Amino acid sequence: MIGMLKGIVEAVGADEAVIDVNGVGYLVGCASRTLARLEPGQPVTLHIETHVREDAFRLFGFLEDIERAWFVHLQNIQGVGAKAAFAILDTVPVSEIANAAALGDKSTFARAKGVGPKLATRIATELKDKAPPQGRSFSIGLAPHSADTGSSETVARKPERSAGGASREDAVSALTNLGYHESLARQAVATVLRDKGEDTPLNDVIRLSLKELAP
Repeated sequence: MIGMLKGIVEAVGADEAVIDVNGVGYLVGCASRTLARLEPGQPVTLHIETHVREDAFRLFGFLEDIERAWFVHLQNIQGVGAKAAFAILDTVPVSEIANAAALGDKSTFARAKGVGPKLATRIATELKDKAPPQGRSFSIGLAPHSADTGSSETVARKPERSAGGASREDAVSALTNLGYHESLARQAVATVLRDKGEDTPLNDVIRLSLKELAP
């Protein structure tokens, strides 16, 4: 399976791009938000999700691996295919998706084109008690949205997360260690991060979340 492509943007279409990797052009399906950031002739690194079917072999590309992780996570819900998952990622930033999932906020998912009220409700309901996905861990000397074909330097990177991802999980862990149910802890943390911002310091996230959980 293909997990990542690093090459040159050869062409950009309405819902796909061609990435030239050492003379081989890979056709990669991308969300509109991703396509808008690709420029023909420029280097790029795309995190790839490969779908293999009896009649098709498709590649889906993302500039951030956490987007790929959410793309997969959303499709675990009945009725959500690649098209609907892309529509959600195009409409809602990843950090906001995580908050909406924790809060069971169907209105956020309903904003996506092609996601009706019933499907939005199902997405919000099924995601509410599930832990958010985490991106893969890469050891490459490149930012996820750029490539430098002339560089051989490699730098280990921590697993990619959405903004505030570490604070979110650490805060949830702290609250569950205090005896709160994980679903309640995630809702409280999501509320705090939504209101105060994804860059809120961990200690403040925990303190404010405890206020949210107070009777």
